[in-house]
Amino acid sequence: MYESLIKYLPLLSSDGIGDWVIDKENDGTSEHPIQMPYVNYSKMVHQFIDDLYSFIDKHPEMKLNHYSDILNENGIKWESKSMTDALVDDLDGKCVMALLVGAVRAERFCDGALLSLFKDGTIAKWLKRLNELN
Repeated sequence: MYESLIKYLPLLSSDGIGDWVIDKENDGTSEHPIQMPYVNYSKMVHQFIDDLYSFIDKHPEMKLNHYSDILNENGIKWESKSMTDALVDDLDGKCVMALLVGAVRAERFCDGALLSLFKDGTIAKWLKRLNELN
């Protein structure tokens, strides 16, 4: 069921995931405004996000658009520490998927949120749990 996502497990260790892009060339004048920092994600991360959204579309019965409610039902807050500290061994596939959706959605509100979860191994931990459940 989760093949479209767990296929990324072996790629995580070899992919650069992404890097912060910080404008060091411009001086902030009106002629040379400084560009806001942003994360330049790898092609693999963009494909992962696309595959996650495809999974959501293919499995409406999981109601993953309500990821925050699913997390709350499992005692997990939609915030970095609570999600990272969640004991995935006790979670079902629906909740792990809600964690992944919540992580991707967090990026819309906080640049670099997803990068941190990839780099610290949290995404890998969640994907390993999906692999166990598969």
